[in-house]
Amino acid sequence: MKKLMQQIIKLKNPTVVGLDPTLDYIPQHIKQAAFAEHGRTLKGAAAAYLEFNKRIIDAVCDIVPAVKPQCAYYEALGWQGVKCLAKTISYAQKRGMYVITDGKRNDIGSTMQAYAAAHLGQIDVDGETCTPFGADALTVNGYLGSDGIKPLLEILSQDPDKGIFVLCKTSNPSSDELQDQLLEGGESVYGLMGDMCERWGEDTRGEYGYSQVGAVVGATWPAQLAELRQRLPHTFFLVPGYGAQGGGAKDVAGAFDQNGLGAVVNSSRAILTAWKKQGVPGEQFAQAARAEALRMREDLRSAIPALAEQA
Repeated sequence: MKKLMQQIIKLKNPTVVGLDPTLDYIPQHIKQAAFAEHGRTLKGAAAAYLEFNKRIIDAVCDIVPAVKPQCAYYEALGWQGVKCLAKTISYAQKRGMYVITDGKRNDIGSTMQAYAAAHLGQIDVDGETCTPFGADALTVNGYLGSDGIKPLLEILSQDPDKGIFVLCKTSNPSSDELQDQLLEGGESVYGLMGDMCERWGEDTRGEYGYSQVGAVVGATWPAQLAELRQRLPHTFFLVPGYGAQGGGAKDVAGAFDQNGLGAVVNSSRAILTAWKKQGVPGEQFAQAARAEALRMREDLRSAIPALAEQA
């Protein structure tokens, strides 16, 4: 996670903006322009998504280190949406941002190798090396065990700038139905998954002490978040659930180490729809998103004093 942590330290801001667009989030003037050119079609919707994403990225790229596009919103528009996803990743990286593709991919063998190559690696096309999506990191589901993780570890071993975030203790209310269940000896399922993340990443630890194998741990479970931070000293956390899902700065404080590192906190809806909540015209949506991103940064700094001291 060196590349991500360097950006966090540079900007003194451990946040990631989730790029999860829907047409309801997008101001009318952007939709009208896209539909005028492409019609009320999947192509028109994808064009609106891309313009919206670019404007959000432009508004926050100097204050926020990373973005996290969620694949489902783009796949819902078919191949036009997937093309928009690829263009969004490329644009964000050109603006200096770290990109976490939120795909929660999960499979074994050659299928997982294909997912790994698609989102993080490269493929061979008749002797030519091509990069399909080229994100910096990918969220994955580790509940198939090591068979679903080993193909990703091969990618990580070849590129120290790549990373994965494994679902561990997720932010949704029903996660306790499985993840909090106790195994023989009193061990929780999420605790066991966290230990596996530590082992999977032990050969990829960098200069900041964290490996290329991170974990997804939700802000909506602050006690478990703090527990896992102490238990997993080499595992970097992606923390969803801040803002719209109810998590606040005090809830996520336990995710950070004594140096103000160790986690990146996601906010999606609160930033993308800030223009609606602030009651400003749609033409000012990007400025509203920036204002909300700055508010989030200051909120986190207030609860985690070591953030402001990063150097």
